[in-house]
Amino acid sequence: MSEHSDRLGGRLPLLNPADFVAAQRELFERMMSRVVPWADDAGFHSTTDGGRFIGPFNPALLNPELTSAAAPLLLGEREYTSLSPRVREVVILAVGAAWQSEYEMYAHTAAARTVGLSEEAIRVLVSGGIPDDVSADEAIAAELTRQLSTTHRVEEALYRKAEQFFGTKGLTDIAMLIGIYHTVSLTLNLFEIPAPR
Repeated sequence: MSEHSDRLGGRLPLLNPADFVAAQRELFERMMSRVVPWADDAGFHSTTDGGRFIGPFNPALLNPELTSAAAPLLLGEREYTSLSPRVREVVILAVGAAWQSEYEMYAHTAAARTVGLSEEAIRVLVSGGIPDDVSADEAIAAELTRQLSTTHRVEEALYRKAEQFFGTKGLTDIAMLIGIYHTVSLTLNLFEIPAPR
């Protein structure tokens, strides 16, 4: 990856840590200790070789106070969710597909592999479909996410099936996860942030 590639920032320059003000520096250090290890474990790039953040992490540094205020929700969702890691990744990929968010699908394709989703299931999810080789609850989560993300409604029959599998707490967890990744995807699309090649 090229250190100064404007392409990796999309419409934004990649922020240089040497230029950070105090709040940006503090957020950058927290992100380096949390985001980078998570991305590395999942198998996708969150920084350039020279240590500049890419993906949604670069624009997050533009308003460090707002990002810091949102961080407890982002981290808390993962920690306190009732959803399995596989269902989470199914939902996230379905959101990324609805937005056709290149970096989101790149990052969470890697994350989906780490939780055991097949290459075929991932391919179908990122194309906006419902895979055949996932569990019933994963297929329902994908369809629920697709309906909410594209029509902004859920058919009654699907809602009832989803309620049987996840309960109202699980449905709330899915709604929160969808909302978080809509925000991530729309940020990526606003700034036309690509996946690294």
